[in-house]
Parts: sequence; C-alpha cells; structure tokens
Amino acid sequence: MSGIIAKKVGMSRIFLEDGEAVAVTYLQVQPNTIVRTKTEEKDGYNAVVLGIEPKKWRTRKGKEHVRYRAQKEWRMESLEGMEPGKALTADTVQERSIVTVCALSKGKGFQGVMRRYNFQGGPATHGSHIHRRPGSVGMREKPGRIMKGKRMPGHMGGDTVTLRGRPVLVCDREKGIIGVKGPIPGPNGGLVYVTVESLPSAGS
Repeated sequence: MSGIIAKKVGMSRIFLEDGEAVAVTYLQVQPNTIVRTKTEEKDGYNAVVLGIEPKKWRTRKGKEHVRYRAQKEWRMESLEGMEPGKALTADTVQERSIVTVCALSKGKGFQGVMRRYNFQGGPATHGSHIHRRPGSVGMREKPGRIMKGKRMPGHMGGDTVTLRGRPVLVCDREKGIIGVKGPIPGPNGGLVYVTVESLPSAGS
C-alpha cells in the first residue's frame, strides 16, 4: 500500500464517455520527499515517511536543519527503490485506481444544536422564549446526571474525515494534478492524504 500527500485545489466537473457529468476534486501533488524509512528488522514493519514543503533553518550555533510542513507514514510490503531523499510525484497514483482520502474538515467554531445537530428548535411565536435552545437535558433521580454523548452546543468542524473507495478519474502527471470523484473535506490549499487501495486492472 502506497500513498502521497497532496493539496486541495478546488472542485469542478467532467463528462464521462457516456455523457454523465461527475463532480471531481482536483489535488495538486507536490514532490514528496522520503524523510526516512522503517525496516522490519529494526522497527518490526516496513514503512516510509513522506514530507512536503521542506524549510531549512539554522540554530544559534549554525547547525542546519530541515523541517517539513507535514509528514505522513505509509506501510509498505517492500522498500525496493525507496531511499531517503528520493522525491515521489503524481506517478504514485494512476488513473482509475481506488484511493482513500483523509483530510481535516473546515472549522466552524462554537455552534448551537440547530446548526451542529440539525435540531428543530422551539416555537418562533406566541411568547416562546425558547427559539434555538436544545430544551431539557436533565434526568430524574436515577441516574441524576446527564449521560455522556448528549448532543449539546460545542465546537463544530476541525475533524479528521476519512473517505474510502474514491476512484481517480483524472491524472495529469505533467502538471502534477489528480482528480478524485466527489467532494473532499477541508478548504482549498488544505492538505489531503491519499492512500492507494487498488490499482486499475489490465483490462480496464
């Protein structure tokens, strides 16, 4: 299983051969540098750690270090051809392959129950003082407390969302852009972790 770190560009639509219009999300694949590898002899499993957007900085003593905007580890069956320092491009993902995408959803801040959980709300007229409140949340003597998981106002968004079984409909290796079917969480410019589940068959 292999993967790549990409950046969300935006959404558009394409027309398939049968004329069907399908929404796609375009991802920009920048060079992914292999930061380090993990071997089965030393770590118990084979894996590669990829990083994007390296930034060099120096300590007060003049020692140079490299930091990456993001790093992600993918387990591999074989580490053949995976040396630290090598850059991976959009060639990792092929057209018509099935991928799993993982991204951070947009943060909405502190929200009430009507927006956060789609509550109906209270009456709007006739002297009602409960318009957007959740209503009663308490119990009687038993158990005498609010149960865990009660839907109440709180922080909304900013969650890690994983979408499985998404086909890749567009793969432009020259521009480093891939198009994944359907929407992907997060804002434009946000990081998306793409894991290849299966490659297209020879007859497809």
